[in-house]
Amino acid sequence: MLLGFLTVLFVIVALFLALFVLIQQGKGDMGMGALGGSAQMLFGGSGGQTFFEKATWILGLTFMFGAIGLSMLKTRQTRKSRLDGFASALPAAPASPAQSTQQAPAATDESGPESSQAPAA
Repeated sequence: MLLGFLTVLFVIVALFLALFVLIQQGKGDMGMGALGGSAQMLFGGSGGQTFFEKATWILGLTFMFGAIGLSMLKTRQTRKSRLDGFASALPAAPASPAQSTQQAPAATDESGPESSQAPAA
């Protein structure tokens, strides 16, 4: 139940992250020319971040930590479910050693006349 709710919440965060990245206005050339000394152009005229940039950072961090958290939660849940059925799947211990030495009856040939082959003429 909790895993399903968190997965739905994670998908919503991922969709909002993609939307906010696509809505943002491009900064122009962010290649090697931006590292030359025009740091003011890298951060814009005001040097601050807009609402969409801050929201993108927050959603990005939430996405990364959510992915790690969901994977840890799913791993822990899978490990528990594997160990739950392990104890019940083991056969019961024999009551005495004499019972465990019994042999199974020999296999009999149950092939009837349908499976016998007629000699070639």
